[in-house]
Amino acid sequence: MKTALQLLSISLLTIITACNGQVKKEEKEALAKQPGNVVKTAIGNITLPPPYATESKSKNSKVIGWPEGKTPKAPEGFTVTKFADGFENPRWSYIGPNNDIFVVESGTRTSKNQIIILRDKDKDGVFETREVFLKDLNRPLGMLILKDFFYIANTDGLYRYPYKNAPLKLETKGVKIVELPAGGYNNHWTRSLLANPEGTKIYIGVGSGSNVGENGMDKEIRRAAILEINPDGTDEKIYAEGLRNPMGMDWNPANKKELWTAVNERDELGDDLVPDYITSIKRGGFYGWPYSYFGNIPDPRLKGERKDLVEKAIVPDVPVGAHTASLGLAFYTKNAFPAKYKNGAFVGQHGSWNRSVISGYKVLFVPFKDGKPSGKPEDFLTGFISDTDKAEVYGRPVAVTVMNDGSLLVNDDSGNTIWKVTANK
Repeated sequence: MKTALQLLSISLLTIITACNGQVKKEEKEALAKQPGNVVKTAIGNITLPPPYATESKSKNSKVIGWPEGKTPKAPEGFTVTKFADGFENPRWSYIGPNNDIFVVESGTRTSKNQIIILRDKDKDGVFETREVFLKDLNRPLGMLILKDFFYIANTDGLYRYPYKNAPLKLETKGVKIVELPAGGYNNHWTRSLLANPEGTKIYIGVGSGSNVGENGMDKEIRRAAILEINPDGTDEKIYAEGLRNPMGMDWNPANKKELWTAVNERDELGDDLVPDYITSIKRGGFYGWPYSYFGNIPDPRLKGERKDLVEKAIVPDVPVGAHTASLGLAFYTKNAFPAKYKNGAFVGQHGSWNRSVISGYKVLFVPFKDGKPSGKPEDFLTGFISDTDKAEVYGRPVAVTVMNDGSLLVNDDSGNTIWKVTANK
């Protein structure tokens, strides 16, 4: 074994002569015989296999829906209930200052392109009102309320609407304050949103337009990055880049100035490459994509390009499994769950398509202590897979949202349901 700082043989990479990022069969076989890479992460050393150690397989899951009365499974001491259903692709949720719950109905192939509002008037934990809050959007995802404005991130731009007195339907006209590159590779059309604790900056997660830059890096400008703007859309900066698809974002509760994100890594290098991850984000940091992964391990399809970037690529903090489509991220800051969960992170895994055996399709918990990851990811909400061999699943978890009462909401966009996890009293 060699460490990640010892790059794959440069001589081996330089013999790769296929164009357009394609790697020939004999070259894949040679790469597969290379030793693995030992990488030091925030939760200890991991060993990554060489590229093409296994053949890249496409295995899409089949969603069969939830049988009546069946729910996902949480650890002992928790109860899982159906919080709301009857949606069409409830991809993301956001909780407003007055405890309103906003749910985006947005999809890859078909999309209702609207936001549903759920309101619990008597604050008993059960919503009584359900209305269409805003419609005629363009693949919306991230939502945010700052002062007297409601923000929605469509795939093609960030829109800002005047918002006062918590209406059930937004009748005001929105203004596009930031143009964003639309669409993207696979599900990379999503645009996530987060404000800093002071409400003076907004962060936008923008996924790549390709797997590994195969369409040309001129098509990846302002992509595979987290953008930082003022609330009025001005003063845009690249906060961090080399993040193939940064989705869920949250602030480390132990250090409100430390941004974390969940990132989908690249495809077609084999079953166990490259692990998705959650990581702290350094301003101005470069995290590898597309030239390298987990620090300076070069991607063979890029033929040793941009060694200057590869050399400075940052190793992400917590690997969470290859091809798991880790999308949701939320730190748990409430007190309703047992003490071990305080200030730890929940990760929603939408599930794989690029593994011979499906993986993901669950919610993980990553323990933290003193603001640092303190243990390996552990299963928290499972039971989404019906039959592994047949790749049949009941649903697919994505967003994870902590409610003000300390319960955890889990958006199951394929099951068209939002699940609620509560701790038993």
